[in-house]
Amino acid sequence: MSAVFPYPSMRRSFDLRFYVVVGPDDCNGRTLLDVVTKALDGGASLIQLRAKHVDVADIISMADGIAGQIRGRHLEDRVALVIDDRVDAAIEARHRGIKIDGVHIGQDDLSPVEARRLLGNDAIVGLSANTVEEVEAANALPAGTIDYIGAGPLHETATKPDAAVDDGVRRTLDAAQINALCDVSLYPLVVGGGVHVDDIPMLASTYADGWFVVSAIAAADDPEQATTRLVDAWKAVRGDARHGYEKTEGTPTTLPAVLTVATTDSSGGAGIAADLKTMLANDVYGECVIAGITAQNTTGVRAIAPVDASLIASQIDAVFDDIRPAAVKIGVIVGREAIETVAGRLRAHGAANVVVDPVMVATSGSELSDDASVVTMVRELFPLATLITPNIPEAQVLTGETITDRAAMERAARTLAARHGCAALVKGGHGTNDANDVLAYPGGDVRWFASARIANPNTHGTGCTLSSAIASRLALGDTLDDAIAHAKAYLNGALRAQLDLGAGSGPMDHGWARH
Repeated sequence: MSAVFPYPSMRRSFDLRFYVVVGPDDCNGRTLLDVVTKALDGGASLIQLRAKHVDVADIISMADGIAGQIRGRHLEDRVALVIDDRVDAAIEARHRGIKIDGVHIGQDDLSPVEARRLLGNDAIVGLSANTVEEVEAANALPAGTIDYIGAGPLHETATKPDAAVDDGVRRTLDAAQINALCDVSLYPLVVGGGVHVDDIPMLASTYADGWFVVSAIAAADDPEQATTRLVDAWKAVRGDARHGYEKTEGTPTTLPAVLTVATTDSSGGAGIAADLKTMLANDVYGECVIAGITAQNTTGVRAIAPVDASLIASQIDAVFDDIRPAAVKIGVIVGREAIETVAGRLRAHGAANVVVDPVMVATSGSELSDDASVVTMVRELFPLATLITPNIPEAQVLTGETITDRAAMERAARTLAARHGCAALVKGGHGTNDANDVLAYPGGDVRWFASARIANPNTHGTGCTLSSAIASRLALGDTLDDAIAHAKAYLNGALRAQLDLGAGSGPMDHGWARH
């Protein structure tokens, strides 16, 4: 997965790809600041200070020196600094005005819930989790407790030679195991433990969000060169996509823009309102084209009306002529003429990263599309799509097949992808046992996205939210697989927040991670 991850914490944009762990005992005769300085010059994106058994005052002194090096290079908005385990030192440093972004804690350290309570909602909290069971336990923590997971080891290490063996069974990770952890995790996940430059092509080919290393940089003859080689090896596979935006003090900032073409929802839980909230929460600039108006609340849709097709065309032209969107999410469009107009204008402007959510029925059960509109949508919009996101009932309509189990979901996804020449994500939220989704590509590749069912009756706008989050992540540079994984994690956080409004199926808290 690509790696600057403004979600789920929304606390600050932090880049997990190039994660350097270093302490005073790791530096092979160099000073700690010398190693950190060279790692920063080589492209390190996150520094973890490891000095667990040192006095608080000494940790604070080291952290202050590292923070100064980050500040001196004007990297405060690009490089995060966390302290290994020592929440007490992080708290004291922050009290003294030292820019410590947070902590990374292990399975046997202070509980992440207590760490979050002590550090507050603006801190970054990372957690070690090396098995599927540990990752699932991390998923079950209260929403917003942690921000990322560190997993390993990839190889046995000098500092933890026995960490790779448990009950006589070797526990080092391979590519399949890394992907299994990433598939389960609701959080971005980095992998380390004995990592060297020759491991990076394999790691970058997995769903991991980045690498973390100790000795490959700290003990290298030239830590800057070693960091650069690790960074370049990752970029050779993944490219240089960063999420979010970069800001240099005193200069303007930019954000990738994402356009939603959909209807209004007067209750604010779905449609344009949900789309724009989701985009804001995922660090993109939301734009909108209103293609229909509804009067609705959590109990149902009371009225629905079209917007004149010429006005829809003018809205689209106005957006593309000025703040061109990097991605487009399409929801409900009222009427055949409006659908044809949207398709024509998007084709004319060469719209990219188009995500079509083929909404036919609202969560409340109200019909939102008639048969003629569905036919027009499939004919006009699907050929423009990078991805379509039908739920099970919608996939049944689109394929004409009944979907009752996992195998049928996968067949439906494959059928839609092959038929329409775009990726198809069949969403399992209407299932009974889980909320697993399946993605199929036109070439036949398939990936499942596992997700436990969250006990929350308030699911108004889940489809709008997921598709908007996917479009946002595509605009930020994610691959499609990564965009879906991150979008699902964002949606799960909104559901776990358990917002309870309205008399029917209520809306979700789209800003859950900012609270």
